[in-house]
Amino acid sequence: MIKTAEMDVQDTESSMKVMIAVWVGVGILIAAIVAMAVHKALPMLYPNTVEVAPLDLSCDLRKGNCLSELSGGGKAELGLLPRTIPAMQPLDVEVRLEGIDAKRVELDFSGVDMNMGFNRIPLEEEGAGQYAGVARLAPCIRSRMEWEARLLITTNRGVIAVPYRFVSVKNPG
Repeated sequence: MIKTAEMDVQDTESSMKVMIAVWVGVGILIAAIVAMAVHKALPMLYPNTVEVAPLDLSCDLRKGNCLSELSGGGKAELGLLPRTIPAMQPLDVEVRLEGIDAKRVELDFSGVDMNMGFNRIPLEEEGAGQYAGVARLAPCIRSRMEWEARLLITTNRGVIAVPYRFVSVKNPG
């Protein structure tokens, strides 16, 4: 009987060691999965840019298309329709590139002074440097919201970022 009690204690200690090893292994596996997800997501959220075009504050997307000239040569033009740029409604996005060999073109919207979450759309190539897509601005409680639309143009050199600022207004009239 004493031997059985000693064996039960040894079995319990052995079982606890196995359980601890299993939980340590699960913790390491979860940490590895999280590290891999972060490693994969960071370049998407914060692309490594090789050039950022200067922001032209005189351009108003509510009045017409905006054209930016890049320091490395080339031009990027952005247009949004309807010109009122309403939140939560489809926006037709038109982009025209000149002198830029783009592999991929995306448009990223962010609030200038308020985090509005991730809002990036891929644009479809329509040929001859023309790209298009449909976007939606996130809803905002403010009656007037300042946004930055940032063209992200992936080239062989890396990503070129071209910023444009505009304002959306609730109930434009």
